[in-house]
Amino acid sequence: MAVGEVPTDGIRRPVQLSPMQVPKASDVLADDLRERILRGEFPEGTALPPERELVLQTRMSRTTVREALRILEVQGLVQIRTGRAGGAFVQRPGEESIASSVTLMIRGRRIRMAALLETRETIEPACAMFAARSRTDEDLEALEEANRRIAIEGPLSEFLKANVDWHIAVAIASHNELLTGFMLALSRAIYASTDNQGFIDAAVRRTTVQAHGSITKAIRERDPNAAVRRMQRHVHAYAEAVLEVEPRTAIDVP
Repeated sequence: MAVGEVPTDGIRRPVQLSPMQVPKASDVLADDLRERILRGEFPEGTALPPERELVLQTRMSRTTVREALRILEVQGLVQIRTGRAGGAFVQRPGEESIASSVTLMIRGRRIRMAALLETRETIEPACAMFAARSRTDEDLEALEEANRRIAIEGPLSEFLKANVDWHIAVAIASHNELLTGFMLALSRAIYASTDNQGFIDAAVRRTTVQAHGSITKAIRERDPNAAVRRMQRHVHAYAEAVLEVEPRTAIDVP
């Protein structure tokens, strides 16, 4: 039936419309600025116009402008600085943005330790493989520094911190931003669960030091196959040890 046409039964019926979701003005402004940033219209470090100027340009209220900027800040697309030289400055999303999102999911969904370890066993050998292919001299220095610290007979907390730093250094050496972001979240989540570290004794420390040294050697020699095999053995052995202690533990990241 054409618009305005009278129904064949001659009865006029009232016009009915579906409910419409009208976006908030701050969301509209945030969406526009986000797309411009992601398209590269505003290079990293670009200072966005001051609040007063944005109000004049967009004809939106100061409250709306502030809320839009706050949205972009939470998403890691702008950095808000205070002071005389302050303002909103464009920044590109990095590995920490990924890590923050994954960490929120881990905490919000109360992800089981077993699931975290399974994900790590899937991802980390790939990190080692790419690290063996793409590592730089600076990457090797970071790995060796973590290895030096982990070999010291110190408190458990220092051992765990050096251990996390080494695993993250492997991910960074892969030069794959997505893998690095995931590993940041996974490593922090797994090692934040201090209740599951009671099995770490002197023997476990020695085994860890040996494994890290062997994997670092493969990365240094640019041997991706060896790096994958050795990392698979290493993370699988750790997963088995953890799950023997508390197989159903849900993670709680501070």
